Amino acid sequence: MSQTSKEAQKQRKIQAGIDAKDKASAKKSKSSGAMQAGARPYPEPPFPKQHQSKPGNESAVRPAPMYDAPFYLGSEKLSGKVALITGGDSGIGRAVAVLFAREGADVAIVHLDEETDAEITRKAVEEEGRRAIVIKADVSKRDQCKKAVAETVQRLGGIDVLVNNAAFQYHAADFEDISEEHFDTTLKTNLYGYFNMAQEAVPHMKPGSAIVNSGSVTGIDGSSSWSTIR
Repeated sequence: MSQTSKEAQKQRKIQAGIDAKDKASAKKSKSSGAMQAGARPYPEPPFPKQHQSKPGNESAVRPAPMYDAPFYLGSEKLSGKVALITGGDSGIGRAVAVLFAREGADVAIVHLDEETDAEITRKAVEEEGRRAIVIKADVSKRDQCKKAVAETVQRLGGIDVLVNNAAFQYHAADFEDISEEHFDTTLKTNLYGYFNMAQEAVPHMKPGSAIVNSGSVTGIDGSSSWSTIR
């Protein structure tokens, strides 16, 4: 089993433990309709009951998440640039990859174990007329970050933008429910991963290059559903 597959399996194990506790104290919640304020209609609840083990696959989500921003017109802000995006296979990472490509960038899509999602993102980037490569890597491992950066430089000619987006986050109803493995996986992915990728990429970046670190609003505002200490 590869290192990336082992990491994905570990994340699923952590989630299974929390899910079991959630099931024991499940509460029903009412869903409200989505605010329709965009140029196209947004999906509204109720949605089909669905639950995936992490890291999950966006291709299995119904209705399919919207990411392409069809009414956004690029203006060559990133013309001729190369962007490396961790967690670029799905979610925010996929949306960033597609819109960076629309602005003229070639894109390296780094993912953990979601090959189908990564392939969808690759095709979406190529449909924007840009080059795309897919790299499987666990950002919590320094050697794999080094490999991802080296492959990007070798195949796309450099790195102008690094987007640290890959992360692991899973709630726990009580502080006591957080295992050492859960805590370790969170820090190694969300902190070490960003540090590892940045330190490996910087030697290849020129003046004017950029590092973009994605973060959750939960880290700023908090959330009752993600609280771990009462």
